[in-house]
Amino acid sequence: MTEQTNNANSYRVDLGDRAYDIHIEPGCLDGIGEALSTVAGDARRCLVVSNETVAPLYMERLRRSLERAGWRVSECILPDGERYKTLEIWSKILDALMQARLSRNEPVLALGGGVVGDMVGFAAACYRRGIPFVQVPTTLLAQVDSSVGGKTAINHPLGKNMIGAFYQPKLVWIDPETLRTLDERELRAGLGEAVKYGLIRDAEFFLWCAGHARQALDLDAGVLSILIHTCCRHKAEVVMADETEQGMRALLNLGHTFGHAIEAMTGYSEYLHGEAVAIGTVMAARLSGQLGYARPDIEGEIRACYEGIGLPLEPPRFEADAWLDAMGHDKKNIGSRIRYVLLREVGDAFVAEDVPSDAIRTLVASFD
Repeated sequence: MTEQTNNANSYRVDLGDRAYDIHIEPGCLDGIGEALSTVAGDARRCLVVSNETVAPLYMERLRRSLERAGWRVSECILPDGERYKTLEIWSKILDALMQARLSRNEPVLALGGGVVGDMVGFAAACYRRGIPFVQVPTTLLAQVDSSVGGKTAINHPLGKNMIGAFYQPKLVWIDPETLRTLDERELRAGLGEAVKYGLIRDAEFFLWCAGHARQALDLDAGVLSILIHTCCRHKAEVVMADETEQGMRALLNLGHTFGHAIEAMTGYSEYLHGEAVAIGTVMAARLSGQLGYARPDIEGEIRACYEGIGLPLEPPRFEADAWLDAMGHDKKNIGSRIRYVLLREVGDAFVAEDVPSDAIRTLVASFD
């Protein structure tokens, strides 16, 4: 189980000498300076990386908090969007780190969503063979999922997150109030990712998400607190049990084999990650039923939940060979075998490596 630290707003991700806290508290963005000082030893210089959307909203506030605590702050601003999660844009973070001349004990902070967090974490893993980094997620998807666990990466035209490393942050600092500047499409995508935890390991939470979707989208503070805390607790428990995805952590990829293929085939520009994963989860549910692993109506149950959130559910039209080729580049594969996360029941998922290509052809044809 995750271990609560010295207050009800924090969880400890116990990974030995790589352990860190997830702190969740409305308004805590103003306390990041003091918090950083507790995990960074005697360092007093840092780099904050954000994007063109988030920086105008929160960079100055973050800087003030850091400077009040005695930090000297450099900044790096990236373009916003999944299509910029590339080697070229990632190298700009390395340029900024070099220009700031950060040493091995001086941290870099990721202020933004999953794209910023993934790229900053990977840069931190590579610069000087590893410097501290801190996640300050400002999107719902990043707060409930991607900021926790140490998966860092950039995309390649042939596959999502194919270039990266497992590299844990020193701290995850979540201020739910930052969600008030997020547009509803991003909120829907983040809520869709949260549903995943219910589907793979917590049927009660799945039902809770289905029943509280509107309140979450309306930014009800109590509902958001339960949502973020529950997801972070689940993510931390899975990461502590299987940090580098040798076993149960693979279940967190429900919907992602199809979802990542959707993102790659559409040039990372048509779907938000959470939208693609929702579509991918519907496909995985239908495949689970077609192969006899799950009851036939499980897809309808999942569709109803996603429809209540307002997510797209129909996959883009590509030939089956295109799907198989795109999924063949997925980083989770073993040799030439494509790995799928399938369902037996809501709350009960498993990894399948023996799905025949003909089953995928039948699945793709069933959506025409």
